[in-house]
Amino acid sequence: MTKFRHIAGTGVALVTPFKSDKSVDFDALKKLVNHVIEGGVDFLVVMGTTAEAATLSADERVAVLNEIVKINNKKLPIVLGMGGNNTELLSQQIKEADLSNVDALLSVCPYYNKPNQAGLYEHFKRVSESTDKSIILYNVPGRTGADLAAETTLRLANDFDNIVAVKEASGNLDKAMEIISQKPNGFTVLSGEDALNLPLISLGMEGVISVVANAYPWELSNLVLASRQGNLSEARLFHYLLLKMTHLMFQEGNPVGVKAVLSQMEIIQNELRLPLVKSSELLSETIRKEVDKIQSLK
Repeated sequence: MTKFRHIAGTGVALVTPFKSDKSVDFDALKKLVNHVIEGGVDFLVVMGTTAEAATLSADERVAVLNEIVKINNKKLPIVLGMGGNNTELLSQQIKEADLSNVDALLSVCPYYNKPNQAGLYEHFKRVSESTDKSIILYNVPGRTGADLAAETTLRLANDFDNIVAVKEASGNLDKAMEIISQKPNGFTVLSGEDALNLPLISLGMEGVISVVANAYPWELSNLVLASRQGNLSEARLFHYLLLKMTHLMFQEGNPVGVKAVLSQMEIIQNELRLPLVKSSELLSETIRKEVDKIQSLK
């Protein structure tokens, strides 16, 4: 039997840095990847929502993945986002992709079509059958319009050996608790809501896939580690240190906020591709003040 990778701890959903001409900024990408690795994260997530993957060409997605693989140099596991709302096309893309340097796939619920639970089950069944890589389900109904029910998540976890985890970003604590309490051994539940990382881990989640960790990898990793170890007093220190910034990062959408923060830190340029645009002047100024405040408290 194939041994599938256990993914837990702090994952960072990497942004894609752009230059002023909107081309991929590979120098900034190297700076960012080294920043999060040195900050102590446990795994890298490439081509997720935060990467603006929908605006990248197929060649750009491959080039970004290859560059991250090179920079990482096998230090950390790499999770690659591969999702879509055309199941047959997605299956074909997974089968044809070079996944030799990838440890797991993060596959979002099919968006726009609004399938029912039977359709979601069949979609992820096909994804599972398309690869021998570990698969992390990604439930984010606020973006997709499709909400993966706890019952369906548990059914998939029990029926397919390579479906090893779920990134739960519904914000539904009842659902999270149902999955955690009934999941099979070896199945990992990950937080997809940065503002809820502490309470969700205290309920039994084993890690996060974080946007905030792009900018604050050390702080976020320590929050997750302290939470997993049951050291809630220490975890709360990091939780409240980052809480206002977390809300600011999502105030005008993701990755608008985190790119503004990373620009203030001089890690990347504050450039996005349409239909996303830069943060407003008011938000940018508020972020600048909060960056300075967090720095002064460290």
